[in-house]
Amino acid sequence: MANVFDILKERGYIAQVTHEEEVRELLGREPVTFYIGFDPTADSLHVGHYIQIMVMAHMQRAGHRPIALIGGGTAMVGDPSGRTDMREMMSREIIDKNAQAFKKQMSRFLDFSEGKAIMENNADWLLDLNYVQFLREIGVHFSVNRMLAAECFKARLERGLSFFEFNYMLMQAYDFLELYRRHGCRIQMGGDDQWSNILAGVDLIRRVEGGDAYGLTFTLLTTSDGQKMGKTRAGAVWLDPDKTSPYDFYQYWRNVDDADVKKCLALLTFLPMDEVNRLGSLPGERINEAKKILAYELTKNVHGEEEAIKAQKAAEALFGSGGDLDTVPTTEITADEYKENSNVLDLLHSVGFISSKSEGRRLISQGGLYVNDERVDSIERQFTQQDLRDGGLLVRKGKKTYHRIVVR
Repeated sequence: MANVFDILKERGYIAQVTHEEEVRELLGREPVTFYIGFDPTADSLHVGHYIQIMVMAHMQRAGHRPIALIGGGTAMVGDPSGRTDMREMMSREIIDKNAQAFKKQMSRFLDFSEGKAIMENNADWLLDLNYVQFLREIGVHFSVNRMLAAECFKARLERGLSFFEFNYMLMQAYDFLELYRRHGCRIQMGGDDQWSNILAGVDLIRRVEGGDAYGLTFTLLTTSDGQKMGKTRAGAVWLDPDKTSPYDFYQYWRNVDDADVKKCLALLTFLPMDEVNRLGSLPGERINEAKKILAYELTKNVHGEEEAIKAQKAAEALFGSGGDLDTVPTTEITADEYKENSNVLDLLHSVGFISSKSEGRRLISQGGLYVNDERVDSIERQFTQQDLRDGGLLVRKGKKTYHRIVVR
């Protein structure tokens, strides 16, 4: 079997590693316990987390043991890395609720049966720490000068960095030490914006335990022009189907830029690299074949094969290749609701197709809103019974975002 380090490197995951030759040798020699942390700052994982999940899945398939660390304790502070301001503080109740949602979602991607993977919550050891004892045992090993030189803090110094957030690096380093002691965890992995925090944990274990510990970061999910991927006009692309429907999830990947297709296939699917290279090099319009495969494979991994097929059929129906229109995202309303919201802005806002009436006015002024394939040219447009086709309306904004409104 190929060394998983080489697999991760070939597919483009690895950004930085503390001791490359040692890590590669270790991963090829024996099963290794490693961890990745997830702070539950929302009630669902999003596509930015998905690279981390894919890394864990590749590692587990190669015989290594992942620890998914839910940051029930660190989320009480908030990671300053990559932020220009302080994260909004959340109550413990909200954090605990989010943590439960994360656990449920991760169980779809990783095997948590006996000995295969571990799920921990750092609230179990962080929230009951004695602060003075923590400073004496852990804080003594940290140089403030070195901490201030770290990228995660340097970017915040001019705008202001609270002492509250300054503790985050110590807490994350302590997590690594705790997992090393509890489970023999040897490697911490994370996004490349976590490099400074990961180095702190590696150094802490070597100082306190005299043990070998390692760190590895992987590339962030960005577009070819450097923008974070996974954002839409409506917000993040979530893994929860109630927050981002399987159809919208499919359409997001179906519409990625041509330049991003190969990278997404390598990082976000399990397709062999020979196939990734073939699909990623398709010329001209044929690159759309690769986009369809990317969208299908990713939707299947996240939402299951049935939902992936439904999303695929819906897209085909809308783009003229046949298929079942019933799989298009649909909202049912009563005849009274249709009559009460006969104005175009009122109706589309009431079913959630537009986030606000100002969005609707903008779409209409730009010629980007259609009903039954006819452009809407006035915000005064009123719907009547004559507009209904087979008991409903088919609305579209832009070129590819559709929704059915069915009147019962």
